[in-house]
Amino acid sequence: MRIAIAADHAGFPLKARVVEVVRAHGHEAVDLGTHSTEPVDYPDIARMLGTAIERGDAERGVLLCGSGVGASVAANKVRGIRAAVCHDTYSAHQGVEHDNMNVLALGARIIGAELMAELVGAFLRAEFSNEERHRRRVAKIIAMEDPGPAK
Repeated sequence: MRIAIAADHAGFPLKARVVEVVRAHGHEAVDLGTHSTEPVDYPDIARMLGTAIERGDAERGVLLCGSGVGASVAANKVRGIRAAVCHDTYSAHQGVEHDNMNVLALGARIIGAELMAELVGAFLRAEFSNEERHRRRVAKIIAMEDPGPAK
């Protein structure tokens, strides 16, 4: 799989390690930046990562900011992105298995490198269950992206 990786300035200190973990799991890492601790706005980084997935340049993404929250909120505004902040391994794999989550958002100021490696590994190993109930629910989420005219 091609995995897009992006971070704002707060996430930058963990980004190189994320790239290593992705490659260690046998996937291609697509490093979208940022490349320093110079302040950047997380919505811009989240849009860049989301757009890369939307275009098909990557199948999934790992997005880093200080808490993971802002980047997750911003990424979810991009059509087709299902991002969640996960700071436990169960959520990191269950989000893919049940919700077809395609972006793992992490708070670099919240977790350390070892937990990050566990979370990224769980996210990468997980596959969507394709069970009818999960397909139905994800279809409802996708339908919310284009709700049509107000009623």
